[in-house]
Amino acid sequence: MNKIADKCKKILLEESINSDSSIDFDVNGKVHTMSFEYIIDTYMQASDESQLVFLAALQKAIQVDEMGVDKFFEGMGQLLLMTHLSEKFTNPSD
Repeated sequence: MNKIADKCKKILLEESINSDSSIDFDVNGKVHTMSFEYIIDTYMQASDESQLVFLAALQKAIQVDEMGVDKFFEGMGQLLLMTHLSEKFTNPSD
């Protein structure tokens, strides 16, 4: 497994945050649910630099407070969802 992903999950564990915690996104009445672990794993498919930025942002969110972590994962999940939806829009046959 990716060392940076391991660091992200270790941070959550140290902060007593369950990596199975999830966020629901309502898009036109359809609910999309993403767990923190899914969000981490998906971002870990990006470049090494992007992975390091994700880790640094997570560490900063932890410094803010637990609500900072929730907002962090909400924002990251929204980016993933928007990317997925825009890909479906530009490639409607998928």
